Amino acid sequence: MAAHRPSLPCPALRAVTWNVNSLKVRLPRVLELLAEHAPDVVCLQETKTEPEAFPEAELLEVGYVATHHSAGRWAGVAILAKSETGLEEPSRGLPGEPETSEARWVEATVAGIRVASVYVPNGRAVGSPQFEGKLAFLDAMIGRAGELQGTPTLVAGDMNVAPTDLDVYDPAAFAESTHVTPAERGRLELLLEQGLVDAYRRLHPEETGYTWWDYRAGHFHKRMGLRIDLALISEDLAGRLEACGIDRDYRKGPKPSDHAPLLVDLSG
Repeated sequence: MAAHRPSLPCPALRAVTWNVNSLKVRLPRVLELLAEHAPDVVCLQETKTEPEAFPEAELLEVGYVATHHSAGRWAGVAILAKSETGLEEPSRGLPGEPETSEARWVEATVAGIRVASVYVPNGRAVGSPQFEGKLAFLDAMIGRAGELQGTPTLVAGDMNVAPTDLDVYDPAAFAESTHVTPAERGRLELLLEQGLVDAYRRLHPEETGYTWWDYRAGHFHKRMGLRIDLALISEDLAGRLEACGIDRDYRKGPKPSDHAPLLVDLSG
């Protein structure tokens, strides 16, 4: 599948979400993305940095301020915004999440939009304590989305849920495993019922578009992927939706993440 490149010239607001799988390793690629796409707001996941090691100075040098929720070598989320736009009312942590130390949710207001960057737990194996924790985290997301109804909202990140079989390269291979269970998908549907829209699916209702590919066995080149990175926008923002696409080029080249960035363009 070819990447859907956001439209040019630049829209009124461009948002990006990307699981970078270590910001220390991927910082050159993040700086490349900022230079190429000039997003107004960026949601990052799996930053895997100590709080004091987050590269705020390097990002500021290229015109971006940041708020982040960092917890060391695991997880970690962040929101970047252009310096002239700024970040308002940052908050860390998701009310009701089962493990408050895992740094999986951060919020801020950017250009009048309440933005959340989220890294949903993987869940490991169906029926495990980690899977039950994943469901509890998704329940907490549903609750927070309900609180945000009526506010322009963007919830973006690695959801670790493939919404439908269209988002899985081989549904039979994933049957009864995490990411595709009725329990996970049902909670994602409940999340959308809180007034949110899957931006990619709104514009590409029948198209396959993966955002994650295993590093092993050439899965990327074999097009063996999953769509688990989502940008969920409130209905009022959906009326402004111009483009939403996956830039597969960032899954190539030197030291790629196993995820590709998802870009969303909104009109004024």
